Amino acid sequence: MVGDTFPPDVNGASNFSVRLAAGLARRGHNVHVVAQAHTWRQTAGPEEHEGATFTVHRLRSTRWPGHDWIRFVNPLRINANMRRIIREVNPDVLHSQAHLLAGRGGSTEAIKVGLRIVNTNHFMPENLIEHTGLPKFIWPLGVTITWKDATRILKRASAITTPTRRAADYLESKTGLHGVHAVSCGIRAADYTPSFEPRTENRVAFTGRVTGEKQIDKLLEAVAIMPADLNTIVDIIGDGDQRKALEEQAVRLGIADRVIFHGRVSDAKLRSLLTGATVFAMPSIAELQSISTMEAMASGLPIVAADAMALPHLVHDGENGFLFPPGDIPALAERLERVLRLPEDELAIMKNASLRLIEPHDIETTLDVFERLYRGEDVDDPVTEVPPLSSKLREQFRGLRRRARDALTD
Repeated sequence: MVGDTFPPDVNGASNFSVRLAAGLARRGHNVHVVAQAHTWRQTAGPEEHEGATFTVHRLRSTRWPGHDWIRFVNPLRINANMRRIIREVNPDVLHSQAHLLAGRGGSTEAIKVGLRIVNTNHFMPENLIEHTGLPKFIWPLGVTITWKDATRILKRASAITTPTRRAADYLESKTGLHGVHAVSCGIRAADYTPSFEPRTENRVAFTGRVTGEKQIDKLLEAVAIMPADLNTIVDIIGDGDQRKALEEQAVRLGIADRVIFHGRVSDAKLRSLLTGATVFAMPSIAELQSISTMEAMASGLPIVAADAMALPHLVHDGENGFLFPPGDIPALAERLERVLRLPEDELAIMKNASLRLIEPHDIETTLDVFERLYRGEDVDDPVTEVPPLSSKLREQFRGLRRRARDALTD
């Protein structure tokens, strides 16, 4: 498995890569991961991640100027390094998690020896171009050139996957490729703890990279215009190049005392913060799936998300949360207020809806599919779309909750 990001990086591609590698190792496979080193030393040896041990080959890398976590391996040495690793490991399949540098080198050397290639696309130019330093008027041309390059590299793979059907359709439209599989990144829902205790405060949580495309600034502006009686507290969990600017924005908006920047936290702390939240907000416009949103759903949270890319795949408007037009700050504020003012029984309905909708994204199903793709077998994409509850069933559920509440009161 080879990619351009891996722990200790915290992002969707890194999180998926480590969960997949750990899950495969637990199933008895001999997993080798090629990843960037975070020191100048180049190493190879066993590492423990997600409760599993597998071999990680760490290549020397350099931090991207002006960015807090993006690192890139030496492009002049990646082919030679991958040639050496493939010769030493003699793998049955190469799974590329990126096409930019490490994945490019991996697929270049894999095709020379007839090695089967599976490629998972986590790439959207919109997520990276702001970090290139290019002037904005060049961005459209840069995006076009980047997609042409991606097409050339992705065509090398025997199978291509991406996390959702919407993301697969998007990739096919941008590259002209066909037969892209929609395979969820997967999540182990049992690792997260929903709470149905009556809330004592209104907390809005966001988790993820604190970068421009996540549009966290819109979330802060929305909270600033929400009614004061809600006393809304915002938990920003994660770190990135926009943190200082957002801290300054919170001061300007007069909400600094109600916005907590937690930075990077342990898995246990993340899960605790999600359990204690009332609602999860994801204003990002560039999500191919959003593992953060899936973690929030597994924690039993209603979701307020931008109606963009793959987020409508997870958020059924009016059932487990609400969608809002991307960038529309008043609409975001209104949707958040709507959730925060729900009576406890209505809030519980949305919590249960999130738990129901996350069920098909089980990591074990994801592992089954990739094992078959590695063997070159035909696969049917897992069905992750859950039909919405009928209005009749929804009303029946409300009635059951009311009767249970009345019985407790009596």
